[in-house]
Amino acid sequence: MKHFQDELDKLKSSLVGMAGLAEEAVRRAVQALLDRSPEAAAEVIEADHQLDELEVTIDSIAVSLLALQQPMARDLRLIAASMKISSDLERVGDHAVNIAETVKWLYQAPPFPALPEIEEMSRRSTDMLGDSLNAFIHGNAQLARDVLRRDDRVDELHDNNFRILLTHMMEDPRKITAGMDLLLISGNLERIADLATNIAEDVVYLVEGRSIKHHAEDRTAAR
Repeated sequence: MKHFQDELDKLKSSLVGMAGLAEEAVRRAVQALLDRSPEAAAEVIEADHQLDELEVTIDSIAVSLLALQQPMARDLRLIAASMKISSDLERVGDHAVNIAETVKWLYQAPPFPALPEIEEMSRRSTDMLGDSLNAFIHGNAQLARDVLRRDDRVDELHDNNFRILLTHMMEDPRKITAGMDLLLISGNLERIADLATNIAEDVVYLVEGRSIKHHAEDRTAAR
């Protein structure tokens, strides 16, 4: 029993460490964008392998626990959720790398007019990610549900960015390259927010033992 608990603690600590790295990667990528710093962007790209390695470690521990210990109830949910969250965190890291790589190209293009929508998206996406991870660490389903409610605003901002950037590019073809780069960044920020909602849904499942993915909770209530 002690071995099981030790491995479960190792699983949780590895996931918390991975969460911290993923959140930091996004914040550094966004700061590299705001500062137009290719050096900071390169650091994000170089650090991505740490997330890949932690995902492998977490999967290995989780599979071992499932195969050898036959966990029940909340422990089983924790192991299942950990595997899903680690996968989402690895993808968050990939999107942070995408933003960082785009920053390196943006730096070589003429400065583009500041877009308040991009900055708001950056703030909201990183805040959603941080809150979803805090919800997991503290087992806070209420905070997780709050994260879910904030996703619509990020989607709205992404749609606004598309219209604004398209207008800029149509008015001045010299802005097409930078405009496309910013649109890619907007799309990556939108995906980070989506992954934050995935993690929040997993937290609700972990804490309450109920799935709220794809409006499953609403269908259950209707029945």
